[in-house]
Amino acid sequence: MAISDIKEYAHLTPEDVEELGRELDAIRADIEESRGARDAQYIRKTIQLQRGLAAFGRIALFASRDKLAWTAGTAALATAKIIENMELGHNITHGQWDWMNDPEIHSTEWEWDTTSPTVHWKKSHNFIHHKYTNIVGLDDDIGYGIMRLTRDQRWEKWMIGNPIYNFLLGTLFEWGVALHGVETTKWRKGEKSMGEVRKDLKIIGKKVGKQVGKDYVVFPALTGPAWKHTLSANVVANLIRNYWSYMVIFCGHFPDGAEKFTEEEYETETQAEWYLRQMLGSANFHAGPVMAFMSGNLCYQIEHHMFPDLPSNRYAEISVRVRALCDKYDLPYTTGPILRQYWQSFATIAKLALPDRFLKGTTDDAPETNSELKFRIRDGVRESFGMDPKTGKRRGLRTAIKELQGVAA
Repeated sequence: MAISDIKEYAHLTPEDVEELGRELDAIRADIEESRGARDAQYIRKTIQLQRGLAAFGRIALFASRDKLAWTAGTAALATAKIIENMELGHNITHGQWDWMNDPEIHSTEWEWDTTSPTVHWKKSHNFIHHKYTNIVGLDDDIGYGIMRLTRDQRWEKWMIGNPIYNFLLGTLFEWGVALHGVETTKWRKGEKSMGEVRKDLKIIGKKVGKQVGKDYVVFPALTGPAWKHTLSANVVANLIRNYWSYMVIFCGHFPDGAEKFTEEEYETETQAEWYLRQMLGSANFHAGPVMAFMSGNLCYQIEHHMFPDLPSNRYAEISVRVRALCDKYDLPYTTGPILRQYWQSFATIAKLALPDRFLKGTTDDAPETNSELKFRIRDGVRESFGMDPKTGKRRGLRTAIKELQGVAA
């Protein structure tokens, strides 16, 4: 089962959790008070760069019958789309730049370059996913309604196609995100009427029409005799954007260590416990400045989940303070190389295509599915928390995991 008592799982007392929450509140306050000209300059330069790359790509594709021009135009266009979706669209619609009071860079005005309407994205992602992060039964991003990603989801025959659904989702990611706004899971459960589904599909249809018309009709037609080459360049640019966005998102949500939670845990959750759930339910990946920028700074997914409305260019400095808190409270800080993080995510997708009887581990102790019960022994709770009398250091979740791994070895 998923985690039903986050304090017990984290090996923290209620007082510890509340103090952690106060320290995280202090980080938020510090960043909010220090926002200013440097941050505004960053987002404006990012917009200029993205628009410049898009313009260069479109112009280069007028000569797309030439292989070099096709390659340069496709690369520039794909890069522009990635920047627009990851660092601009995603972050602006989170309200990260609303403090500037600039109508052009405001969450209520920005419509991003993808088939998903912003109004749907802000509901399914900003509200549902970020409020109910990794709560089984409430967060539809756990499997997106088409994959099994935790043993808390009872296996059904159709789940044998997990790897295939995963490939299709990566390839058609912008379309999958758009359909995610329909909330088909709620419709299947009877929590949403067909009339509401049709209304959502109508909104999506308008956005899809604009995107398809722009990328696959208007811009190819403008290049005249080169229209076929321009069309193929637009297809490839969108595919590159889709695969990259999909990989970044999966690396932040589904590697080993990104925990799942029960609805019971959420029912009595405090703000400090919400912070802790975001810390334990998210994962980062290693990235230098360029990769961080191209990922929309979602290589800092832990920091983003705790502070989704703070400027993304500040996540690197926030991460230093968050890691220090993880050390202080002996909590894991889940991160690693991007390929390892993705491999762990894919391994989960592949093995959970099978019924539990074919899998190792249990519903309380498996790489992708844990609960506080994994630490319990016959005489009660494993003594892995509190202060170590020899070193004077806290012995919390990180130590408990290492001890358990040592016993297993």
